[in-house]
Amino acid sequence: MLSTLVAVPDLRPGWAAEPKWDGFRALVSVDAGRVMLRSRRGTEMLAAFPEIGAGAAQLPGATALDGELVVWDAAGRLAFERLQNRLQRRGAAAARAAAEWPAHFVAFDLLRLSGTDTTSWPYQQRRAALESVFAARWLSAPWALCPSTTEADVVREWLTWASVGMEGVVFKRLDDVYRPSVRGWQKYKVRETSEAIVGAITGSLAVPRTLLLGRYDDGGRFQYVGRTTTLARAAGAAFAGLLAAGRRGHPWTGWSFSAGWGSQEKLNVTLVQPELVVEVGVDVARDAAGRWRHPARWHRARPDLSPADIPRMTSPPR
Repeated sequence: MLSTLVAVPDLRPGWAAEPKWDGFRALVSVDAGRVMLRSRRGTEMLAAFPEIGAGAAQLPGATALDGELVVWDAAGRLAFERLQNRLQRRGAAAARAAAEWPAHFVAFDLLRLSGTDTTSWPYQQRRAALESVFAARWLSAPWALCPSTTEADVVREWLTWASVGMEGVVFKRLDDVYRPSVRGWQKYKVRETSEAIVGAITGSLAVPRTLLLGRYDDGGRFQYVGRTTTLARAAGAAFAGLLAAGRRGHPWTGWSFSAGWGSQEKLNVTLVQPELVVEVGVDVARDAAGRWRHPARWHRARPDLSPADIPRMTSPPR
């Protein structure tokens, strides 16, 4: 099943909540000794994560789980970049990566149990069966059971876990069956307000469409940190007179930028003088360099601030 974004983290009667993990959504199945690990789009991933295949001996046969592949770093934070870097590794390289940065499969749903299709069971029944599998078989790494709660106080506590890379919470109806590709779940993402410096734009100086944002690092270099979603025309028009075309020696001269998150297409950008500070809303997902992995939401221009007022760009702890 898929989820729809909601604006508030309210846990309603008849619903359960689970933490939202910063990893890869995945399905794992075991049939007659054959193990399959597929992404949500159907890509086979088992060769890149041999520890999942080795751990499948712990599972009952003819069983399928829905969950999230995650990697934790030495500081106890979810390390999405480490997980992503493992996707292309095979054979001995994959085995070395598994030893250095082992992945875990955080199971949050049960689709088949010992040959029985459980997708027609309500969530509450599937959840109880999933917990029974973990308890009866004493499942250990790489398997982990995703927490679930019907208590609003617990949800509020989970929302304080952003420092370890937890993205938010997912809400599921207790009586809902599992419907593949249907957006029957809801998700709330933790967001925070932050400031950055406009270093380039798409569109025109008079009415920009998106903003490419940067921050200075500890060495005084102006680094790219992320890009905004498309601005409403009224928001873009508010930049009139605030942006100046980039001059010779702009720190991003010669750089290229991707058109989308995961896309290889190159953006057509106009460099601007890195002088204007803006305020944006971002979620907690970061890459290894400290850049925002998801689009930033425009809030407002901050001409009252100077680039020197903006915190330095630092990488998250490893």
